[in-house]
Amino acid sequence: MPTKPQVEVDELIAEYDEERPSRALSRRWELGVWVAGLAIALLVLKQVFWPFGKGSQYYLVIFLAVTLPLVFLCYRPRGRRGEGDDPGVIDWVAAALAFVAGSYPLFGGFDAFLDRQGQLTPVDVVAGSVLLVLILEACRRTTGWVLPIVCVAFIAFAYYGGFLPPSWDISHAGVDFSQIISGFYNAATGFYGTPLDVAATYIVLFTIYGSVLNASGAGTFFVDISFAAFRKSRTAPGRTAATAGFLLGTVSGSGTATTVSLGAVTWPMLKKAGYPKENAGGLLAASGIGAILSPPTLGAAAFIIAEFLETSYLQVLIWAILPTLLYYLGIALAVEIDARKFGAKPVDIDSPSPWALLKRGGYHFLSLAVIVVFLALDIPVFSAVVYATGVAAVFALIAKRGDVREWLRAMADSLSSGVRSALPVVAVCAAAGVITSTITRTGLGQVLASGLVDLAAAVSSNPTVVLFVTVVLAAVAVSLLGLAVPVTASFIISWVVIGPALVQLGVAPEEAAMFIFYYAVLSEVTPPTALAAVAAAAITGGDVMKTMWRTWKYTLPAFLVPMAFVLTDNGAGLLLRTSFVDALWVFAASALGVAALAVLTGGWLFGLARWPERALCAPAAVALLYLQPVTVAVGLGFLLAAVAVHVVLRRMTTSGKEQHA
Repeated sequence: MPTKPQVEVDELIAEYDEERPSRALSRRWELGVWVAGLAIALLVLKQVFWPFGKGSQYYLVIFLAVTLPLVFLCYRPRGRRGEGDDPGVIDWVAAALAFVAGSYPLFGGFDAFLDRQGQLTPVDVVAGSVLLVLILEACRRTTGWVLPIVCVAFIAFAYYGGFLPPSWDISHAGVDFSQIISGFYNAATGFYGTPLDVAATYIVLFTIYGSVLNASGAGTFFVDISFAAFRKSRTAPGRTAATAGFLLGTVSGSGTATTVSLGAVTWPMLKKAGYPKENAGGLLAASGIGAILSPPTLGAAAFIIAEFLETSYLQVLIWAILPTLLYYLGIALAVEIDARKFGAKPVDIDSPSPWALLKRGGYHFLSLAVIVVFLALDIPVFSAVVYATGVAAVFALIAKRGDVREWLRAMADSLSSGVRSALPVVAVCAAAGVITSTITRTGLGQVLASGLVDLAAAVSSNPTVVLFVTVVLAAVAVSLLGLAVPVTASFIISWVVIGPALVQLGVAPEEAAMFIFYYAVLSEVTPPTALAAVAAAAITGGDVMKTMWRTWKYTLPAFLVPMAFVLTDNGAGLLLRTSFVDALWVFAASALGVAALAVLTGGWLFGLARWPERALCAPAAVALLYLQPVTVAVGLGFLLAAVAVHVVLRRMTTSGKEQHA
């Protein structure tokens, strides 16, 4: 299959990913960053098996002190990258200050520093202030202005809260600046809180794993097996793109990066099959985003869910199983409809049989299986992913045909690049500590959550209506927030503000967390920004806005199914938190709801669906996804009515054509 040159793929990822492009360093500085990344990777691996005796916060201080300087060396302060784009004096000064301010808590004894909590010395405050500014600048360089501005707004709110009118619910006594810095720098809820803890453990280990897995040739194999699996049929190109997107997500971990990598190899096939540019772009973006919603390697926010809810990562994976099936069911139905609606043509794919490919490279699936099996055996996720990385490394040696020297270099490259790819997430997670610390200290989260519920209560006093309105407002709020900040930050902010509102209305924390997680991820395909869709349009040459709406059509089930988590108690079945029987009927009802949505948006049933059938499918989908027996029965009735009307209209059309003939 023809593919785009790798350099062009990298440029597209850099341009459209939510993370800003990194520098193209000259050979000398690239080597220095490579060595630093490798050293940090070894530190991370060391922490898994031989953790520091002074606790996790001690490790986080060291981790931030050595990773934050790399952000200033690897990311430009402004503009786009170019060849030989090496750090300047300002970058080196920022990197040096980041190391000094980051490691300052270790000067004179870490325990003594912790003992000064709430009573920092002037030097402590200066060091903490410098680190605050540098974290915000690192965040700006990697993800843009929005999140730093949000952080500054929260700091201003904490400091000037005493000047707000006392009648306002959000007013408070105000927090002294030294106390603000103490909360960020000294307490476990600031820079060194749960977000950074997740970045320094789960996320960096998984980015290393993905890098090693890619070095073993898994990415190429996943695409090849997807091509081979469906061979020659008019729906094969669409199925291939969806399957390859799911598999590539295990290597990439980024929805936009997966979209671009997927598009580079599958767009020529989709074009040959006759896919319109916008439909192809929508399929690519939806498949790319679906990868980070799917087990076994969910997006970074999934690790934070596990930490916030104090549960295992395996449990989060289990919660994601049925929603993932429903997501890809929606894509599969859309693929089938599109292939028939615009007359897609079969494409001859020069590929070995899937069995031959499995015999030759099926071992690439084993490292993924290792993660799941080890988690099931109650082995900590940190250890499980390291063992899986080891398995992938062994297979990389096979891919290198036993060339140990080349293999060692590839593994060192993978370790270093895994750390480097985690740098934007580290900056975001450290900055997120500013928000979580401020909300905790001022009580803002609970006030905003109550305000959201009160707004919904103004519509109706009926508890069901209040919950429904709150859920809709929450979905809109998370989606809009995700347009401006990265997924990880969007989830963290939404969890501390919107999560309590949902829990206050009786929603279980597990369902609330997964609801927020899905909408945070789906912000990447939400118009009018929809970065994944914009990247897909850049590949296909399609109209950007039309591609966004096609993407939204493909992902519509993913936007509505999370509401089923939280609107009724039966929604827990979609997260496998009920009995098998309850989970089965809930999944069946939701699957029918997804099918109704596919007919509504695709305009196809057994043939072209007209407005009467599509109009009946709208209430059918809504009722089927409101998981109560009565509403499910009503929804099923609407769906059967749509089928009956469709059959009658088809027969009338056929009869009319015969009479005319």
